[in-house]
Amino acid sequence: MIKTLLTSNTSLIIVLTIVVIFLLIGLTAKKTNEPVEKTKSVANFYDLKATSIEGEEISFSQFKGKKVLIVNTASSCGYTYQYEGLQKLHDLYGDNVVVLGFPANDFLFQERGSDADIADFCEKNYGVTFPMFSKITTKGPNQSQVYKWLTSKELNGWNEKRPTWNFCKYLVSEEGDLVAFFDKSVNPLSKEITSKL
Repeated sequence: MIKTLLTSNTSLIIVLTIVVIFLLIGLTAKKTNEPVEKTKSVANFYDLKATSIEGEEISFSQFKGKKVLIVNTASSCGYTYQYEGLQKLHDLYGDNVVVLGFPANDFLFQERGSDADIADFCEKNYGVTFPMFSKITTKGPNQSQVYKWLTSKELNGWNEKRPTWNFCKYLVSEEGDLVAFFDKSVNPLSKEITSKL
């Protein structure tokens, strides 16, 4: 009996340790907004396509001439409140910038719902009207084409920074060049972002 208790307690401690490590990685990851020499995109941003949360294929060519802010989102994250700031950014700067939300379940299963659940959550809780897309993967072998472009310097010309957690942001210029990466903790209405719009 003592052997069984020790084994189950050890297993519990191991699982809790792993969870704490993942939390600490997400919460203490170094901000990565240091200047990096940026070059023109190698692959064309406007050739990308993604499926909207309503199930329609969206060609990124429709965003030509506007800046685009791409954000990996989640409904059960400590940064979920940023939906409010993203919506306000969309309302204030919508003539110049398009906000694109990409739900992802990549960090501690914080986006478990279906596309319909996510759409309902965003509308009810934050009045989201900016374009939301079908749930994707931002990293690993099933990484979406959009995030392959955003995180591969061979495609975007300079950046290899992957999302460190939910609500990391990538800014694309009116010409389709990736110009900035913003860490999860950067508020959508911060000067770091608005000064580039």
